[in-house]
Amino acid sequence: MAPTKDEEFKLKEFQDVSPFKLGPAEKFLKVVLDIPFAFKRVDAMLYIANFDSELEYLKKSFETLEVACEELRNSRMFFKILEAVLRTGNRMNVGTNRGDAQAFKLDTLLKLVDIKGTDGKTTLLHFVVQEIVRTEGSHISGANDHQDSDNIQQYTLQDEVDFRKLGLQVVSGLSGELTNVKKAAAMDSDMLSSDVSKLARGIEKVVQVVKLNEESPLKETNQKFSESMKGFLEKGEEEILRIQAQEKNAFSSVKEITEYFHGNSAKEEAHPFRIFMIVRDFLSILDGVCKEVGKANERTLVGSRQYVMPANPTLPAIFPEIIPKQPSDSSESD
Repeated sequence: MAPTKDEEFKLKEFQDVSPFKLGPAEKFLKVVLDIPFAFKRVDAMLYIANFDSELEYLKKSFETLEVACEELRNSRMFFKILEAVLRTGNRMNVGTNRGDAQAFKLDTLLKLVDIKGTDGKTTLLHFVVQEIVRTEGSHISGANDHQDSDNIQQYTLQDEVDFRKLGLQVVSGLSGELTNVKKAAAMDSDMLSSDVSKLARGIEKVVQVVKLNEESPLKETNQKFSESMKGFLEKGEEEILRIQAQEKNAFSSVKEITEYFHGNSAKEEAHPFRIFMIVRDFLSILDGVCKEVGKANERTLVGSRQYVMPANPTLPAIFPEIIPKQPSDSSESD
C-alpha cells in the first residue's frame, strides 16, 4: 500500500540519522521515495504483470459465449425436443385457444416436470423423452430398413428395449453436446464488461509512467525502463482494441440467439445470459428424467418375458385424460 501524501512528506523531510528512530517499513519507504514516481511505476508494472492472464481469461470467456450460441443454434436434438414439446402441448390443448401454438418460451421447459399424468408419476417431460427415445432408437438401428413384408407387423419386447437403449443414449447425450452452454450460464455479463473496461482504463497507468519518464531529468538513466514500457504500450493498446471487438461480437451473438428463442431480447437486457441459465437448468432436469426412463425400461425387460408386440406400439393413455393446464407462457407465440 502506497503512503499518503502527508506520510511521503514526513518521510522525505525526516533527517535524523539514528537507526532507531524509524522502523524497517519506514526505512524501506524512505529509500523507495528517492526513486522518481516509484509507486506509479509499481502500479504500471503490476498492471503489465497481470495483463496477459486477464486478457486470456476474457478471450476464453468470449469464445465460450460464441461457441455456446453455435451449440444452441446447431443442436438437432435440442430442436427435436422443442418440436416434441410444442406438438405435445398442442395435442393436449386441442379445441382450446392454445391448441395451435407456433412457438413457446424456453422457460416452459423448466415446468414440464410439474405437469403430471393420471398416474401421478409420469410427467410431461417423461412422456416427451419416451417418444423421442423410441423414434431415435428405431432410426439408429435401421429397423424400418431391415423389416420385410413377413415380419413388418410384429417384433419382440427385446427389440423395443434395444431401440429405447439406443435412443436414450442420443437424448441423454444432449448435455454433453451443450457443454459450453453450461459454462456460459455461470458467467456474469456485467462482470465481463467491467473487466474489459478495467483493462482498458488500466493502460493509462503505463501511458502516465512513460510520459513522466520522458519529462524526468533522469531520462537517460531510465532508457531501458522507458523502452520496455513503450514496447508493452504498443502491444497492449492493440490487444485491448481486439478484446473490445471480441466482446462486441460475443454479446451480439448472445442477443441474436436470445431473439431467436425469445423474440424480443429487450425484455432480457437485465440478464443477457438468462437463456443459457434456462437451458443449463433444463439439461439438469433432462439428465434426471433420462436416468429414470432408463431404469423403467430395464424393469420392463427384467419383469416381462419376451413376447410379440404390434409394430407401432403406443404409450399408455396417461396424458389424454389430463386436464389441459399448461404454464401461462407454454404456448405463447414469439
